Amino acid sequence: MAPSLAPGDRLLVRYGAAPRPGDVVVARFPDGTVVVKRAVDRRTTRAGGPGWWLLSDDPDAGVDSRHRGPVAAHDVLGVVRARLWPYPRRV
Repeated sequence: MAPSLAPGDRLLVRYGAAPRPGDVVVARFPDGTVVVKRAVDRRTTRAGGPGWWLLSDDPDAGVDSRHRGPVAAHDVLGVVRARLWPYPRRV
């Protein structure tokens, strides 16, 4: 699948919004890296808490939950609602 977003895209993010499967989200990996990934489904983290399985739209070019495991629910910072630039559209 081709990536929905490119480096430099400007996004409209609803911070604090609860994601649903299929949403594009902004999340923080445990090492502090902030990423934009697609939330696939709810999973339990290695620590036993609620979390999300996040995947890249382009599996050959990204680091995601296949490499790092589920992301804790509190580390999913917001849901991407639209791309504002280079031209507006929904993601």
